[in-house]
Amino acid sequence: MNTRRDFLAAAAAGSALFAAAPLMAQSGEAKIGAVVPTQGARGALPMPINAPGTFKRFVPVTRIGQGGAPAGNNFQANTPQDIDAMLQAAWDGGMRTFDTSPWYGLGLSERRFGHFLSNQPRDAYVLSTKIGRVLTASSAPSKTSWKQPSPFDYRYDYSAAGVRRSVEDSLQRLGVSRLDIVYVHDLSPDNGDMGARWTEYFTQAEKGAFPELTRMREEGLIKAWGMGVNTPQPALRAIEVADPDMMLLACQYSLLDHDQALRETFPKLQARDVSVMVGSPLLAGYLVGRERYLYGGRPVPKGAAEKRRLAGEIAQRHGVDLRTAALQFAAAPTLVSSIIPGARNAAQAAANAESMRVAIPAAFWEDLRRAKVITAEAPVPRSA
Repeated sequence: MNTRRDFLAAAAAGSALFAAAPLMAQSGEAKIGAVVPTQGARGALPMPINAPGTFKRFVPVTRIGQGGAPAGNNFQANTPQDIDAMLQAAWDGGMRTFDTSPWYGLGLSERRFGHFLSNQPRDAYVLSTKIGRVLTASSAPSKTSWKQPSPFDYRYDYSAAGVRRSVEDSLQRLGVSRLDIVYVHDLSPDNGDMGARWTEYFTQAEKGAFPELTRMREEGLIKAWGMGVNTPQPALRAIEVADPDMMLLACQYSLLDHDQALRETFPKLQARDVSVMVGSPLLAGYLVGRERYLYGGRPVPKGAAEKRRLAGEIAQRHGVDLRTAALQFAAAPTLVSSIIPGARNAAQAAANAESMRVAIPAAFWEDLRRAKVITAEAPVPRSA
C-alpha cells in the first residue's frame, strides 16, 4: 500500500456529510450538538496535508484530525452510535489523524476509537494515544468529571515499566497492532491531582518514560513521542532533558489566545525541530457559541467575550463562519503539523473537515489584525 497516495486520494475526496444546525439557543448559548453553518467558498481548497520534506521528524499527513475527548464523554454522555457516526464522518471528510487517551472516559474513548479504526487499513491513518495513567478495574471507581465512564480507577505511573504497561493496555483497548505517536499526558502544573508535585512526577518521567519512549521509537514500535499538556512549562523542560518529536499543546494556541505561544513556546520548539499538534483549537467550544472555556471549569478570561464578538462580526462581514476561521488560524503556523478539534456527532466532524477546504479572503485576516483580535505577528492561511 502506498500510504501517502492513499492519504491524498482520501483527502481530495472531501466530504458531503455536513448538515447545519442552529448555533444559538434562545439563551444565547449553542445547543448541545449544534453545528455552526459553514460559510464561504466551500470546497475551494484541497484538504491540507504535510508535504514530504516539510518536517524533519515524523508528523501526520493530514493537517486536521479527530480529537478523542468527546468519545470519552467529556461534557456529556454520547451514544456509541453517535461516536461511531462521528468517526465515519471524520474519515469520509478526509481526516486520517486520530488522537485519544486512556484518560478519556477511563478507557471508553480508546475502545470506541478502536471499534471504528480496527476495521480500517492500519497503514491508512495515524493514531496517537497517551501514557501517564494506568487503569485498573474497580467496582467502586473514584469520581471523575467524565460522564458515564468505564468502571476503572487510575494511578499515575511515568516509569519505564508504566509506559510499557500503558501502551500494551492501549493496544488491547484499541484492537490495533501498533501506535504511531505516544504522548506523556497531563504532566503539568494545571493538573489538579498533582499541583506543585508535577515536578516530582516529571523527575520520574525523565528517568523512566522519556528514555523508554525513545527506545520504543528506536526499536520501531512507535514513530514519535512527546508531551500532551495544557501549559508550556513541561514541554519546554522536556526538550532540555530528552529528545521528543512533537508536542500536543492543548489550550495554548487559538484565535483568541496565541501571543505567548508565538513569542516563547514555538521558537524554542522550532529550534529543536519539534512540531506541534494543536489541541482544543475551538477553546472547548467557546469559539462556536458554548459558554465554557477550555477544561476544568476555567473562567472565561477577561476580554475573551469582546474578542469573540468582534471576530464574529468581522467573519459575518466577509461571508465566513467563526469555526472555519478558528480552525484554519490554528493550523497556519509552519510549526503546526496538525490540529485536532473534538466532535460529538457526524455533523460536527463533517463540518470541521469542510472548514479546512474553504477559501478565506485575505481582507478578513487584515481586519482581524486591525481589530487586535489577532497579533501582528500571527501567521494566517494563504488566500486562494
